[in-house]
Amino acid sequence: MVRQLSVFIQNKSGKIASVTRTLYQNGIDIRALSVADTADFGILRMLVSDVEKARTALANENCIVSVNEVDVVAVPDRPGGTAEVLQILADANIDIEYMYSLIDRGTSDAYMVFRLSDEANTNNVLEELGLKTVPGKMLGLN
Repeated sequence: MVRQLSVFIQNKSGKIASVTRTLYQNGIDIRALSVADTADFGILRMLVSDVEKARTALANENCIVSVNEVDVVAVPDRPGGTAEVLQILADANIDIEYMYSLIDRGTSDAYMVFRLSDEANTNNVLEELGLKTVPGKMLGLN
């Protein structure tokens, strides 16, 4: 499991830039990022190098921030690799609440970040099929 930041932001020009600038000014590296939006607000989900430092910095800028846990799964970096992992989850009746990718140079795997419905079962299914979850330290996260 890896800790993820979720930042609730108004759906207005410059809001994402403001969040990322705050992180930059506090020496925090963004390793993965996803944005989901509606007409009025968005949720900026991020894996960052220092979750607590990021949470504090953003809270000081009056951002609404939450922290939750997600799985980072090593996916074979070849055509069909993601489709295979998604089929494994579907066959195990594990629902995906959301997912996004994480790029890490110099490895033979790609990485997908998942928020899944059945956390305990997920790790068992992945292990049984030879897939692995990736610890945050391996990705430069703490």
